Amino acid sequence: MTGPTQEAALIAALAAIVGKAEVLTDPARTARFRTGMRFGNGPVAAVVRPGTLVEQWRVLQACIAAGAAVIMQAANTGLTGGSTPDGDDYERPVVIVNTMRITGLHLIDEGRQVVCLPGTTLYDLERALAPLGREPHSVIGSSCIGASVFGGICNNSGGALIRRGPAYTELALFARVDAAGQLHLVNHLGIRLGGDPETILDRVQRGDFTSADISHDPSRVASDHRYAEHVRAIDAPTPARFNADPGRLFEASGSAGKVMLLAARLDTFARDADSAVFYIGTNDPAELEDLRRDMLGHFATLPISAEYMHRDAFDIAAVYGKDSFLAIRHLGTDRLPALYAAKARVDAVAAKLRLFPRHFSDRIMQAASRLFPNHLPQRMLDYRDRFEHHLMLRTSGDGIAETRTYLSAKFPSATGDAFECTPDEGAKAFLHRFAAAGAAIRYRDVHSDTVEDIVALDIALRRDERDWFETLPPAIEGQILRKLYYGHFFCHVLHQDYVVAKGHDPVALEEAMLALLDARGAEYPAEHNVGHLYHAKPTLTGHYRALDPCNCMNPGIGKTTKRPHWGSERPDAHPGNGHPHESA
Repeated sequence: MTGPTQEAALIAALAAIVGKAEVLTDPARTARFRTGMRFGNGPVAAVVRPGTLVEQWRVLQACIAAGAAVIMQAANTGLTGGSTPDGDDYERPVVIVNTMRITGLHLIDEGRQVVCLPGTTLYDLERALAPLGREPHSVIGSSCIGASVFGGICNNSGGALIRRGPAYTELALFARVDAAGQLHLVNHLGIRLGGDPETILDRVQRGDFTSADISHDPSRVASDHRYAEHVRAIDAPTPARFNADPGRLFEASGSAGKVMLLAARLDTFARDADSAVFYIGTNDPAELEDLRRDMLGHFATLPISAEYMHRDAFDIAAVYGKDSFLAIRHLGTDRLPALYAAKARVDAVAAKLRLFPRHFSDRIMQAASRLFPNHLPQRMLDYRDRFEHHLMLRTSGDGIAETRTYLSAKFPSATGDAFECTPDEGAKAFLHRFAAAGAAIRYRDVHSDTVEDIVALDIALRRDERDWFETLPPAIEGQILRKLYYGHFFCHVLHQDYVVAKGHDPVALEEAMLALLDARGAEYPAEHNVGHLYHAKPTLTGHYRALDPCNCMNPGIGKTTKRPHWGSERPDAHPGNGHPHESA
């Protein structure tokens, strides 16, 4: 175990690499880095913010030499605590390496692919691609505001866009530690950059390579080319996508920080020239399932996205997600990360002064949101009154007429109806759905006197599941104040947030929920990864062990052991999932 003297020496070594100002040790200054958005918290020896890839590499060298545990972190927008510590039982110093200072990207192959650096956000990539008529795998509105590109890759996140599936690449530059504790740089970018690690890192950061240096090996892909066909298999008895899917665990993809990802090469996608949004409401969940099966099974053109909201989620988002809606609508997504950082600083000061109630900024923002007039279109509000279940379909190209013809023949029905949105209505409908993701957190923080906590599940139902809408046993139902159901309907990925009444045990309630999901053949988590909330299943644990036999990178992820070398077991006792291209 490393003692105080060795820890002080490590902090001094880190300061020599990145500068004293970029090594944070004061708990007040590290709080926003070591605390997750919904879950995750624990002490750290330091938060280090390298400014170059060479600095990042040297930081990792120093941490491994000192026997420290390393937690990689980009934007810290995850919802399951996967990029923060969890408790204080790591048996060694914990260092968070935050990469958001290392920004930049390099467009290659006329913008059809991109090489991203660790601090690149989805917004950065979206902005760079817009003049080319292209867009990233995920776009703002189907992802967390301020989320990094690397967060999606490392967690197999995303998938809201029906034709693209989860974030994935087999072309990456990463560092890993072998069973003997030796650090290696693995260049699988498919770009010739030399042999010396620091030369490779410096060249890739500067974009010092030409098209002649780039190879296009058909055996390695930069996105999941099979997903559109995969999601159409509506009679398959397995989910379309989930974090532990063995077919999408490949080196850095799905690594959850068990390697240090330094650069990723990704596909980009042609932006749809035209699109239309259709809004469907029904009181019969089977009606939506029939629509899903018809469109996935028979349509020539897949929709872009299909987002579901239950009426209760609609209501909570309308009140407790209103300020998020208005901020995105009027300020734009690029300003929100700075606003969230300012919010975190206000809460830190309020907590330190102890003059204000908990979640002070949330209470102020919630009160301020009431001063603004209604923000939702009247037709959406009318559907809220008429229907329990809401579906928003965005289609493009030939799919617009195909969808229009199908819906006009199907609706109105005895239990449902549909309308084609104006561009303004369509934008607001999807933004309202996006606001639902944070509304449960705001509700909890504002009503802490009656709310114990939130149980937040993201689940992947079988593709052949017809009875998709949940009915809970009375014993579970009685512990819940609010149930918020929303999600990505065509791939059967649902987010289910349960606001637990004061006095009930959220952990016991979650275990009961998961047992019900197991009986249904569902997989979880679907897209937020295990973090420190879920147990990693054997395939995922095998992936982690193969990448990090020393267990020095993000130890404890997926409720695995935090001990070095995976506890008392031999480092090579669990060889991984047998993927033919896993790094040696």
